Amino acid sequence: MPDGAEALTVRTVASLGAVEAAAWDLCAGAANPFVSHAFLTLLEETGCVSRKSGWLPQHALLEDSAGRLLAAAPAYLKSHSYGEYVFDHGWADAYERAGGSYYPKLLIAVPFTPVPGPRILAPAGPSQRRHRLALLSGLVEVARELEVSGFHINFPDEDEAALLGEAGLSIRHGCQYHWFNRGYASFDDFLAALTSRKRKQIRKEREQVRAAGFDMRAVTGGEMKPSEWDAFFKFYVDTYDRKWGYPYLTRDFFGRLGSELGDRVVMMLAAKDGQTVAGALNLRGADALFGRNWGAAGDFPFLHFEACYYQAIDYAIAHKLARVEAGTQGPHKVQRGYEPVRTYSAHWIADKRFRNAIDHFLERERQGIAEEIAMMAAHTPFRCTDGSEG
Repeated sequence: MPDGAEALTVRTVASLGAVEAAAWDLCAGAANPFVSHAFLTLLEETGCVSRKSGWLPQHALLEDSAGRLLAAAPAYLKSHSYGEYVFDHGWADAYERAGGSYYPKLLIAVPFTPVPGPRILAPAGPSQRRHRLALLSGLVEVARELEVSGFHINFPDEDEAALLGEAGLSIRHGCQYHWFNRGYASFDDFLAALTSRKRKQIRKEREQVRAAGFDMRAVTGGEMKPSEWDAFFKFYVDTYDRKWGYPYLTRDFFGRLGSELGDRVVMMLAAKDGQTVAGALNLRGADALFGRNWGAAGDFPFLHFEACYYQAIDYAIAHKLARVEAGTQGPHKVQRGYEPVRTYSAHWIADKRFRNAIDHFLERERQGIAEEIAMMAAHTPFRCTDGSEG
């Protein structure tokens, strides 16, 4: 693919093992662990992503004439829309009713992970924008060669979403709930920023967990014992069974995650009478803690809030992290200090008529998302800026 004075080409590989880890990570950066070579490779090597699971790796690489990697994207051929957290089942149904084949589609994303971050990966610098656009152009050609209905980019960060929109992709909005560290020195310092009613509610919830005899501790991946991973994996599978979902992640994945990502893995473990009864898995980035999976041996009042939300806040304050991203869903998170934020996805549909219909749908949906965010922001538990209860 020519690009000014550079002769650039885009190709795909069926495994991240075919890409040098250092070259990939130079493109990915160090801020977000989910796009690291180690994390994505682990998903492949432990069988979480494969043809059998409907996630067939097809990673896109932009290279110069010397074969140097300039940009990359974690990409997968999908035969379904599960495990994505951006729901397009309605689009698929409409496409099929119109006589087309929506699947396979090409997805640029981190499997099973609704964490915003870079998706069109390129090293920071004066060439970053140009190389990202070159890879995007190449993805259009890849999609045509693969004869897919289109390609989709899930959870790019805000700056990247703006670039994708400029490049002509259809932009979709969503909503998540994140906690922001405004220089708090302690959890009590955070509570002081809340209205008295919400402050009392959170203290009451935490006290009930303590009174019930639960022992909470944060453990890094390298500190996790095999027996603790065994317990957490059982919780994880049981949680999916109760929700009629499919547990994509394997026991081998969790065990190797702890050993290979080490301190970037932070598990909030709850024990009672010496037995591990619940856990909340997080990954730590450069300036954020990302909540991922939760599970418990039973239904324990307020333990979910403690392990997933309050322990994460405690950890972020202690380690001076800027925010906690607690994943999808969650109006209940707002009452616990998490704030609504806009998320993004970007879509290129080969059929222009269907693309136009989707654009009309997205325009209406974006308005609805904006109204939802405004409504939830108006109900956060924080005191007014003048210190009043509001």
